Amino acid sequence: MARSERLLTLLQVLRRHRRPVSGAVLAQETGVSIRTLYRDIASLQAQGADIAGEPGLGYVLRPGFMLPPLMFSQGELEALILGFRWVQKFADAPVTKAASDALAKISTVLPADLRDELENTALLVGPRKVVDSEVVDLALIRAAMRRERKLRLAYADGAGNLSERVIWPIALGYFEDTRMLVAWCETRDDYRHFRTDRMQEIALLDTRYPRRRHQLLEGWREMENGPRRSERGQTCADDPATAISQP
Repeated sequence: MARSERLLTLLQVLRRHRRPVSGAVLAQETGVSIRTLYRDIASLQAQGADIAGEPGLGYVLRPGFMLPPLMFSQGELEALILGFRWVQKFADAPVTKAASDALAKISTVLPADLRDELENTALLVGPRKVVDSEVVDLALIRAAMRRERKLRLAYADGAGNLSERVIWPIALGYFEDTRMLVAWCETRDDYRHFRTDRMQEIALLDTRYPRRRHQLLEGWREMENGPRRSERGQTCADDPATAISQP
């Protein structure tokens, strides 16, 4: 086990104990010798960990402490790297920039060995297929979802037919070749899926939609997991090309 991961394990063990715990117990739970345990505690204290105690009396980590350089295990870090790389390749520009900024912030607080792992990991993401062809601002859609506000949408379906409707945006899906908005459509009185590259215009309305977004999202999930609407002669999208299924 890498030293940084060992120190993270020790922090997690200390967090489980609200009262002082002996060095012998900590050594047993972390799988190290008592001498290594004392060195690890000293290392954490030197890096700012608020650990009170001493040999013979026990140790306790005071509440509220978070040590940024040891927030992630190696496996957790690999998962984050893969996720960040996917976002950097497939998301729209503002989200891509945010992912790059977040990854840079994480890199600056990692210990040297994990920083090397971050920069040299062999986890890769496939080629980009999606094209940034939207004429609307996806940041406005994300803001509407956060604030649970209605949107006025001008939309062209796969056949080029134009329509205008008021929708309640609840989820935005990013895929390899397209991006899709899940919303409740007041015109259809049902859930609908809209490709963002077919949106002609959007406007944020002052009106909040009458249900909480998490409730709407749960309703959509239940619909997706139930009998398919297409099997009942209906479709949950305004054209077949916009069909989507949740993970």
